[in-house]
Amino acid sequence: MARQVRVALFAVALVAIVLASGACVVSPGAPPEGAESATAAVAPVAGCTPQAVVVPTAPATVPRYAQLDETTGLHVTGVAPEVADLDVWRLTVDGAVEAPQSLTYDELRCMRRVEAAPLLVCPGFFEDRATWAGVPLGDVLALAGAPSAWARVRLYGADGYTQDLSIEEALAPDVFLAYEWEGEPLPIIHGFPLRAIVPASGGSVWVKWLARIEVY
Repeated sequence: MARQVRVALFAVALVAIVLASGACVVSPGAPPEGAESATAAVAPVAGCTPQAVVVPTAPATVPRYAQLDETTGLHVTGVAPEVADLDVWRLTVDGAVEAPQSLTYDELRCMRRVEAAPLLVCPGFFEDRATWAGVPLGDVLALAGAPSAWARVRLYGADGYTQDLSIEEALAPDVFLAYEWEGEPLPIIHGFPLRAIVPASGGSVWVKWLARIEVY
């Protein structure tokens, strides 16, 4: 009993010494100073004001399916829906996520930007190569608090077309959502304002006129 009393008195004295010395006491589990959450790391940059975009116009004559669009050097697939009004257009990210998103065109342009020139292959029809730029799909999913395993991701085009990816495929570092083609806004018939770039998959997965991402 006497030993326990001596230990308790020693502990009290030690605390008194620490407090008197002005030493900092850090609570267990406190985040390191300056640490930022994963969401903050991928969020649109505060105060970002991207250059105004001139909405592109469709060519006077739209090539048939799988035919070459000579104005861009890209082949045509799908039928472009009505041109998006950027003042009201939003990319919706919903489903099995912690923080559903409704992102504007400029918010996407204020997120981390990547650029690449992968080969788009439509087996048996054509191959196209161009330089695209946009935001990593993984960053958009992280912003929404999507899971990193077990889930699937469905991409919805404004034309009604959809494609699915596993969450692992969607989080691949080379997969992104393009808003630029060769340094310009996407051409109308090739996905404006947003399309998916999925280098490891055939062109059918590169959903154009992207409007919604659902995690399920």
